[in-house]
Amino acid sequence: MSTATASHHLSPAFPGRAPWGTAGKLRAWQQAAMERYIEAQPRDFLAVATPGAGKTTFALTLASYLLHNHVVQQITVVAPTEHLKKQWAEAAARIGIRLDPTYSSGRLSPDYQGIVITYAGVGVNPMLHRNRVEQRKTLVILDEIHHAGDSKSWGEACAEAFEPATRRLALTGTPFRSDTNPIPFVGYEAGSDGVRKSVADYTYGYGHALADHVVRPVIFLSYSGNMRWRTKAGDEVAARLGEPMTKDAVAQAWRTALAPQGEWMPNVLRAADKRLTEVRKGIPDAGGLVIATDQNVARAYAKMIREITGEKVTLVLSDEAEASQRISDFSEGDQRWMVAVRMVSEGVDVPRLAVGVYATSISTPLFFAQAVGRFVRARKRGETASVFLPSVPTLLTFANEMELQRDHVLDRKKSKEDGLFDEEDALLAEAEKTKDEADGGMDELPWEALESDAVFDRVLYDGHEFGMQAHAGSEEEEEYLGIPGLLEPDQVQILLQKRQTRQIQRSKAKPAEEADLIELPAEKRPIVTHKQLQELRKELNGLVGAWHHRTGQPHGTIHNELRRVCGGPLTAQATAGQLQARIKKIQEWATKIT
Repeated sequence: MSTATASHHLSPAFPGRAPWGTAGKLRAWQQAAMERYIEAQPRDFLAVATPGAGKTTFALTLASYLLHNHVVQQITVVAPTEHLKKQWAEAAARIGIRLDPTYSSGRLSPDYQGIVITYAGVGVNPMLHRNRVEQRKTLVILDEIHHAGDSKSWGEACAEAFEPATRRLALTGTPFRSDTNPIPFVGYEAGSDGVRKSVADYTYGYGHALADHVVRPVIFLSYSGNMRWRTKAGDEVAARLGEPMTKDAVAQAWRTALAPQGEWMPNVLRAADKRLTEVRKGIPDAGGLVIATDQNVARAYAKMIREITGEKVTLVLSDEAEASQRISDFSEGDQRWMVAVRMVSEGVDVPRLAVGVYATSISTPLFFAQAVGRFVRARKRGETASVFLPSVPTLLTFANEMELQRDHVLDRKKSKEDGLFDEEDALLAEAEKTKDEADGGMDELPWEALESDAVFDRVLYDGHEFGMQAHAGSEEEEEYLGIPGLLEPDQVQILLQKRQTRQIQRSKAKPAEEADLIELPAEKRPIVTHKQLQELRKELNGLVGAWHHRTGQPHGTIHNELRRVCGGPLTAQATAGQLQARIKKIQEWATKIT
């Protein structure tokens, strides 16, 4: 049976919003995955495809093939959210497969060939669904299957409910998790180091999808700025977002930036709206999405955008039926902005989204990848996506590793760094607390964001960094916000290089006293973590100690000479670049001495 026959139910227009060059036929990866499946005829199949690549189309093509060839008699789709239940049913209906997204219990109407449920729904009554798959040969499609590992109960419920299924198709764009909970029906193999990693039957990564023009290239625009907040102990703390500091200080500075009462968010939203205006010159219906941490700040962001644009904002605060309808209305319309809390970060199909603001304190790689995935779905060649970020080391690392393929790792040894994800979850819970909630200490004051401002920091694109720091609203910032929204990937890089060259030339022409921001291009002022900075200091001090033993010079004398030659403050206050310069210099001295 050929894949052409396998997809005989597909209309020439499916999917309804097929990207450039793909309407009327399966994409190459979907065709290849179908061929691999048809040849192997496996009971379990894990397809890993980058968000926006067309996992739903592949799954429904396969479902059509299995139904047509009487391998299965019914379909069960398990989705992460209520909104995605509706989305799956609508997509299936377009190719003649009738799925009931409202099913809860009892006998299924003969009008339907299957149901769509959530992981939470399976968790409530796994035996109901086990009985269904035991009675008739069933294909179970597990959408974003990493959610089956969200809790032990969900994983156990899925394993119990679908163990008797005739066929199981697992889909995900992000097969990795921040924990080591095994995912049901996913195979794991041990590497040479003995650590087990998930094994996909077919993988289609972002890099491949970008080369095939299936997804858009993403331009990340990051913003730093000065932050000031009051701790629960009553102390006032000031820091600059993006500069090395402890994890706790990074989290507090980040939270201060996102606080509605400061200037960071209004400035970034204003910049994002300017970017959207530019993008809409080439993509007239392009939309923007702000991903917020909680409902209160989401409402505040929506108010800011209304004041900036003078237009209505779609506000999505929950995973209820009304919210689902709002997303559908926004997807079908041409409204500029939507603000949402978490739920639009995964799987929701709004192809016209082209500009995003990552305004949440969640920093797991899974959530980041799914969030960015909302903006990469291409509809025609040349479209680009733009995502605005705070200059936080974790996020910038994720942005620079967009093409990195990850697997779900089991057996990971615990280390101090493993607490990172727990801390992020705790920060999210902390951010959602109201100020009058008790926190265990009667003498503690509410944490409070006092001040923030925004500074354009850099552009990250295709693993490279561009730009010098610029004030919000400045001509230099406008240079980057004004990049056309319809460009080929190589054209984006050329334009960014030209913008940076022009910015450097302007900087050189300015009097020194006017240089109130860091006057270095992005690649020469890398964002480093507090831990990396400590390592640089340790390395420098080690070299100074070795030089002391070699020459007999006191440590202080050596440090002073390095400062005199390389410039900059004391080691404790030196930046990463200054420390690296001193390390390089002392290494040069060592090579010259005989």
